[in-house]
Amino acid sequence: MKKFKLTYDWPIEPGRYLTSNPFSPVGVVVILSAPYDSIPKTTEELVRAGVEKGAGISGTLQTANIGIEKIAVNLISNPNIRYLILAGSESGHFPADALKALFKNGTNDKGYILNTKAPTAILKNIPKEAIYRLRQQIQLIDLGGVVDLKVLGEAVWSCYQEKETPFEVEGRNYRLYDIGPFPKEPVIYRLTDRLKTEQDE
Repeated sequence: MKKFKLTYDWPIEPGRYLTSNPFSPVGVVVILSAPYDSIPKTTEELVRAGVEKGAGISGTLQTANIGIEKIAVNLISNPNIRYLILAGSESGHFPADALKALFKNGTNDKGYILNTKAPTAILKNIPKEAIYRLRQQIQLIDLGGVVDLKVLGEAVWSCYQEKETPFEVEGRNYRLYDIGPFPKEPVIYRLTDRLKTEQDE
């Protein structure tokens, strides 16, 4: 299958993640419910397992705002990625709920994610077009609450298959396969440039 050849450094946004094959159709995000200086071993293992099993990018999510914005701009800047696997246990900030609500409901005109329990779920640093592209390009695979490395590995593997592959987790059913790159040019939106500009003003 022909993939989109990236001619720029990717991912475009810095963050707490590991990367592997940029032609991979899948990314992994693991909820981080602890401070960055005391990341649980299970969280580290899930992030590492993501790239070891074949994800193009695998990292953590701690906040329901800038954290989600960084995920969005890194995914839409690589048309090869068509799936995002959400794993790990929810935290008190409800970033997993916010991410799921974003894919299901989108945002309002002010950037607030609709119908989420997360009190700080506002995406104010990226344009609505970026959110629209994210929801067009990426399918969310909800492994929320799952910390089993084998289950995560099976989910990543399923996204690579040439034919539709049934994948089920806790009553949630998916039919996954490598559907090829999103048929539009990548969207390059550098969040750090926007934040630096705001700080300088």
